Amino acid sequence: MANHKSSIKRIRQTIVRTERNRFYRTRLKNIVKDVRSAITAGNKEEAASAMNVANKQIQKFVSKGILKKETAARKISRLHRAVNAI
Repeated sequence: MANHKSSIKRIRQTIVRTERNRFYRTRLKNIVKDVRSAITAGNKEEAASAMNVANKQIQKFVSKGILKKETAARKISRLHRAVNAI
């Protein structure tokens, strides 16, 4: 256990940040999974609507600093390409 007040505070902040990032990562995985399941079902309309939701959420994660800009662009590009291939 840390002895300094600042170290104790940093540990608390790290725990909070880790939980928050875990929530966002799980949410991102679920969003991508929704798009992928619509693609495998062959439902173009459902895939397009899920893609809109995914696009908005991924961009929001970029603005919050959860994802890097390049990572988000790569994810969106791959999902769009898969949706357009239906």
